[in-house]
Amino acid sequence: MAMKRAGVSAIRALCSSPNLTRHVHSPAGSKKIVGVFYKGNEYAELNPNFVGTVERGLGIRDWLESQGHQYIVTDDKEGPDCELEKHLSDLHVLISTPFHPAYVTAERIKKAKNLQLLLTAGIGSDHIDLKAAAEAGLTVAEVTGSNVVSVAEDELMRILILVRNFLPGHHQVIEGDWNVAGIAYRAYDLEGKTVGTVGAGRIGKLLLQRLKPFNCNLLYHDRLKMDPELEKQTGAKFEEDLDAMLPKCDVIVFNMPLTEKTRGMLDRERISKLKKGVLIVNNARGALVDTQAVADACASGQIGGYSGDVWFPQPAPKDHPWRYMPNQAMTPHISGTTIDAQLRYAAGTKDMLDRYFKGQEFPVQNYIVKEGVLAPQYR
Repeated sequence: MAMKRAGVSAIRALCSSPNLTRHVHSPAGSKKIVGVFYKGNEYAELNPNFVGTVERGLGIRDWLESQGHQYIVTDDKEGPDCELEKHLSDLHVLISTPFHPAYVTAERIKKAKNLQLLLTAGIGSDHIDLKAAAEAGLTVAEVTGSNVVSVAEDELMRILILVRNFLPGHHQVIEGDWNVAGIAYRAYDLEGKTVGTVGAGRIGKLLLQRLKPFNCNLLYHDRLKMDPELEKQTGAKFEEDLDAMLPKCDVIVFNMPLTEKTRGMLDRERISKLKKGVLIVNNARGALVDTQAVADACASGQIGGYSGDVWFPQPAPKDHPWRYMPNQAMTPHISGTTIDAQLRYAAGTKDMLDRYFKGQEFPVQNYIVKEGVLAPQYR
């Protein structure tokens, strides 16, 4: 079997363009690995498991350096003079995260002549130009499943925050106010409401399972139907037509990957057809929706509340309209980087690096680009 794989690889190399000759598996020798993470600053020392930061660098520095590899960690990722740009010409592996994304453009890929492997510490690799990566023969992989529980729990929290109109009450307490009417006039029970998830992959399924005890009417739209047993367990109904599902929903949750097909999928036209006062949760990707259209709809009341932790771009600029629109419960990109999630995606990243050094395959579900082919969810 190994000889067969070697033969196939040799044929591919002969038939491919020069760009398709980078290999996922590491030949012998020292490698240069660059990690781009957010800074922990004064919080870095408050928790020894706070590993997803510049200061702790996933906790893999000693392990890498003991094997003779070079490990550079930075948060400086933007502009021609940033720290990341300085290392593009000779790095072999780039590790990044969705929470502080290093945007890997086609231009950067061309500069990175030695680059072989792009790893996402977490889930979601849309900050990488996946088409350019595939054309360059790079491997892109992420730690699939590492933070699905974290994100699903966060989505449930955001649904409840919006439905119960929680934030105005919290703000009253901070401001020394007490006005029950100012909260109660738009606070509802979740029971009996129609909740639809746009996407029912790992996170979407977990959300539906967690919503089941609330006695909601659950709907889902996806390119694939769920297993019949899981449909029965959750009571969720498959909606093949997205535009038929959305107007039925009191609450809409986005759980789709960002692709060219899904970019801007919630636009002004679709928003205009939703129930007036619909509540929307988006922990998937900010660019799935039309930024200004969402802000305008929150201002008009067409959208009754919008909550999420994903923006475009990230970090969000100070003048981003979602910071100032009414009825929002936005946060920085935090849902998938709980301490528990960090430990999982740090371990998963280390495992893939170890496999890379040893010339072994990754878990199949981790591949986003392999041998020039994109994973189905990104096509």
